[in-house]
Amino acid sequence: MQFSQNPKLGIYISVPFCRSKCTYCNFASGVYPASDHRRYVDRLIEDLKASKPWAGQMGVELPRRVDSVYFGGGTPSLLEADLFEKLFAELRNEFDFEPDAEITVECAPGQISEPTLAALALVGVNRVSLGVQSFIDREAQVSGRLHSRASVLETIARLRAAGITNISVDLIAGLAGQTASSWEESLDVLTGLNVPHASVYMLEVDEDSRLGRELLGGGARYYAEAVPPDDAIASMYGVAVQRLTEGGLNQYEISNFSRPGFESRHNLRYWQRRPYLGLGLDASSALLSQEEAPAGSPSQPALARDLDPSPPYVLRTTTTDDLKEYLTGPQPVETAWLSPDRQHEEAWFLGLRMNAGVDLPAVEAEFGAERVMRVRKAVSKMTADGLLIKEGETVRLTERGRLLSNDVFQEFLEDVGQEVR
Repeated sequence: MQFSQNPKLGIYISVPFCRSKCTYCNFASGVYPASDHRRYVDRLIEDLKASKPWAGQMGVELPRRVDSVYFGGGTPSLLEADLFEKLFAELRNEFDFEPDAEITVECAPGQISEPTLAALALVGVNRVSLGVQSFIDREAQVSGRLHSRASVLETIARLRAAGITNISVDLIAGLAGQTASSWEESLDVLTGLNVPHASVYMLEVDEDSRLGRELLGGGARYYAEAVPPDDAIASMYGVAVQRLTEGGLNQYEISNFSRPGFESRHNLRYWQRRPYLGLGLDASSALLSQEEAPAGSPSQPALARDLDPSPPYVLRTTTTDDLKEYLTGPQPVETAWLSPDRQHEEAWFLGLRMNAGVDLPAVEAEFGAERVMRVRKAVSKMTADGLLIKEGETVRLTERGRLLSNDVFQEFLEDVGQEVR
């Protein structure tokens, strides 16, 4: 979908507070004193109120109509009830929510107080994403999770009783100590819960998590020696695709499965390249440049116009990942203006994440046949290699391509378009 075709906005709000740091986690989150919660929400509200003047200064469009809000973390459900009420009052004051707006909060099982749950229902939260990762208590424990299978089931029952029935459950394939049989058991429990959405991730190994550093360094802390090998993890993922599909949860993106009509509308926004505003620690935004930017606006810098005069450009921003720095007051954000060439690359590697694939006529209509011609050779090569499949005018990842998706996406980045900072 063309970035400018949808005038509605998504809002992402980062809440970095956790009761414990999971061994595999590479997000900007951690265990901080509860006294930081109120200071943090006050800072969020400062940024929220400043978003419109900032957008005008930068020369980007900031739609007022909002159709999705996503609280990610961390564990947003750790916030006190009155803080959620305060935040939503400001959100609704600054923006106009669509009547059917999807409002998601990430929660940790067993970590939603009764007052907070009541506040979530009161302010209009209608979707909850539960970070379960495993229904096997030992696997959850060695990963740094604080819940048990029983507490997950209790949390889901409490959410449903509060009227929040659109529930997503996350699982991770590749946790320390996980086996083919224990993975099957987690899938059995998940499919038996009759939730409308699930996400299945393969364990990421990188130096930004404690477990990842041990694995890369050949260490044994955090039960690194008990992490399954890559081929076993890939097999678990394949089993999950089959089992969830049989259970009525159809795969619509590499890691995401849902019943019809319950796809994550906010996450689809990312893959379909629609505008979103990020607030809080280590939050990202993607906003379209105004067609006629105000005088003095940096919306299309001179260098950008020289490289490619065709509109529009997309502004991507990222906030600081240092909580102490963030709490001191407004901070400079990292910015990057994406040229049409760069956006064309994103149209491919984001679009291919979805099972719907990339529609060639739509990409050509947005970016021109010449740009699409540049990647047709790569598409043909990967089709021959069994990584992509072309059906009519649609290109999709194959089952093997999803397992090797990062390698596929890299093929679309060899001739990187201009990115103006």
